[in-house]
Amino acid sequence: MRKGVKAAVIGGVCVTLLGGAGYGVYNVASALNGDDGPGGSAAVRTGPPSGSEVKETTGAFFTAWEKGDAAGAAAYTDFPEAAQELLSAYGGTAHIGEVRITPGRATGDTVPFTVKATVSYAGVSRPLSYRSELTVVRGETSHRALVDWQPSVVHPRLRKGDTLTTGDSAAPEIEAVDRDGKVLTRVTYPSLGPILDELRRRYGDKTGGRPGVELAIRHQAAADGSQAADTPLLTLAKGKPGKLPTTLSASAQSAAEKAVLKYPESSVVAVKPSTGEILAVANNRDDGFDAALLGERAPGSTMKIISAATLIDNGLTTANGPAPCPPSAVWQSQTFQNLKGLVPDEHATLADSFARSCNTAFVKFADEVKVDSLTREAEDRFGLGRNNWQVGVPTFDGRVPASGGPDTAANLIGQGQVQMSPLNMASVTATAKTGSFHQPLIVPLKLDDREPARARGLSPATAQQLRAMMNRTARSGTAAGVMAGMGGDIGAKTGSAEVDGETRSDSWFSGYRDDVAAAAMVQDGGHGIDAAGPIVASVLRNAG
Repeated sequence: MRKGVKAAVIGGVCVTLLGGAGYGVYNVASALNGDDGPGGSAAVRTGPPSGSEVKETTGAFFTAWEKGDAAGAAAYTDFPEAAQELLSAYGGTAHIGEVRITPGRATGDTVPFTVKATVSYAGVSRPLSYRSELTVVRGETSHRALVDWQPSVVHPRLRKGDTLTTGDSAAPEIEAVDRDGKVLTRVTYPSLGPILDELRRRYGDKTGGRPGVELAIRHQAAADGSQAADTPLLTLAKGKPGKLPTTLSASAQSAAEKAVLKYPESSVVAVKPSTGEILAVANNRDDGFDAALLGERAPGSTMKIISAATLIDNGLTTANGPAPCPPSAVWQSQTFQNLKGLVPDEHATLADSFARSCNTAFVKFADEVKVDSLTREAEDRFGLGRNNWQVGVPTFDGRVPASGGPDTAANLIGQGQVQMSPLNMASVTATAKTGSFHQPLIVPLKLDDREPARARGLSPATAQQLRAMMNRTARSGTAAGVMAGMGGDIGAKTGSAEVDGETRSDSWFSGYRDDVAAAAMVQDGGHGIDAAGPIVASVLRNAG
């Protein structure tokens, strides 16, 4: 799940080397001028860098960086061209100077450090402070101890292709407010940071605001030419923010933020089924990627909501009709199994197999569905896979390809080539709840006269059967433990998805309670009830 103009690097920093931190003058001098420096002729060393090498290399790197000697600093990295380009730019386009670094205590070959600097532009100066770290590695050909070059060495929020710029902001500031008028900030709701940046880029000039002056990260354009919003880091001169209404709910967002903190690599989205309005978006990921809205992962058995609707709408069975659950099922030489411990039931109905999440029951219908049946159901009934959602920020709109061969069966159980995001599955759950497809929204359509995506939705009979099956799953099926004690009109579906090369499956869960629907995904999280389930249940319980 996943950015070119190179402007500048944040924190172009130089360092004051403190003897107490182990970076004495002697070590710096020996690193710069001794055998281990560029062009030195020391005997070849192997293995991980020693403690003294780590001190000497980082000391020399910091000293050159502080002096503005980009070439000198870059020579102590394993990618000197990229490092020199970034380090040369910081004092120019980013207007960063007066930099001081305080190195921390090394842990093995990793050295944390604190940067304090000043950003000056058009007669205005503001202090800049942040923490970062670097790692020292052994050069593959030079055998020297070198800084492992990453843009994050310069600032922890920089990624490959990112640049820095200081000047007039690309768009006026916004004051985003939730559905009740409460101000939403990235400080209070960290997951909203990228979304607020994108909303500012798109709608800042539509809200009556005035640009300010700021230091910001400028991201590399995507392959399709689209440009992500700048990420502001420091405001030198405030502009005038314009008020931007959103569909978000502060209470739901708070619940979502708290829920994902319990599980690494997790994402969740909550929507209002009656309108499609997005109530909350939260991520807890090391890479900062907004998997909640942009993720593309196999959704596992949560896909059975769409698959069950496909079987019903194509006249292959009904909720109370036959859907036997054998111990295994073979489709075009590929054998499919159920989760360990699931007792086979040759007399099961579709509702039985849905509530117990029987894979083989759905795979057995691969002989009867057409290659494009699932695709047409996803597109026509659930509004997925057409890449035409107008949410107000970029989203992935789901992928259910009409793939033949073994994938015809695998797609029915959310494997194969099916790809979804938590937003997609929250929307699917909302459609199942109401019978109507409402394209998700995060800002009102009238703000820019966007034309929403449309789909037929479900027939009353199909929607009623899906709700009954999801309610049963929540009350007595695989989701019962997670949804226990929850009042109101509830429904759920569990899922786990195997991903090539990963030891554990992704955990998926989708559910609704009254007029809130939510879906979560936790990469490498195990079964649906292990991680994603508790996240969704927490949001449903606390979103009001």
